Amino acid sequence: MYVIKKNIVKSMESFGKNDPFDYCVIDNFFDEKVALELESEIPDYDSDIWHFYNNSVEIKKSCNNWNVFPKLTYQVFNYLNSSEFVSILSAGVFNNKELFSDIGLNGGGWHIHKRGGKLNPHLDYATHPKLGLERKFNIIIYLNSKWKDEYGGDLSFWENKIDNQPGEIIVSTAPKFNRAILFDTSQNSWHGLSGELTCPKNEARKSLAVYYLCNPSRIVSNRKKVLFAPTDDQKNNEEVKELIKARSSEKTAYKVYQK
Repeated sequence: MYVIKKNIVKSMESFGKNDPFDYCVIDNFFDEKVALELESEIPDYDSDIWHFYNNSVEIKKSCNNWNVFPKLTYQVFNYLNSSEFVSILSAGVFNNKELFSDIGLNGGGWHIHKRGGKLNPHLDYATHPKLGLERKFNIIIYLNSKWKDEYGGDLSFWENKIDNQPGEIIVSTAPKFNRAILFDTSQNSWHGLSGELTCPKNEARKSLAVYYLCNPSRIVSNRKKVLFAPTDDQKNNEEVKELIKARSSEKTAYKVYQK
């Protein structure tokens, strides 16, 4: 068993009891030896396997290519997409309703940020662009054993204002090693990094991300791409506004926001 099931089940008891939307924090998500080996399998930031997002609203790298995942990483992603694990989530946070994994890891997989990395508040896609299912839950698991609080990189959750824009940050959670955050993405769930990373050049914020889907509800948005919001110092920046518009458009070429 890769995960510590009792920790997951116990932590899910707090799901839905906090603002600004449903979430829970799960410490000691993986068996410690598994977590350390998973960390060691993540490539260096300068590896050529990464997709690089380098623009005004996000500076990060990611990889969802199963062909480059080392053995344990491959096995763990397979487990997190398995019916066994999906049933744990369904029982814990979805009233045993039907839940689906996204074996294609659309937008998921490995994520890595270095010094200067950023991620503006954003809403994830609402409807899967290829499966037509509603995106329901995210799991993000942090795998940086030498990370210190002063490096930043907290995952922040913003309130949703009446005009469907992020308001104040309600909660921020440090990317502690072997910590997972499970949250509902269907509740106007604005999330991102509250500021740029200040870690040393030889450190990186590393994580695994897996997303889960459900049958579409009657009120689900048809949004098939991420929707970013400007930070306070970007709100009057027309270039940022145009980038956000292009980034969210289904007709926009990938090269617009990736280098």
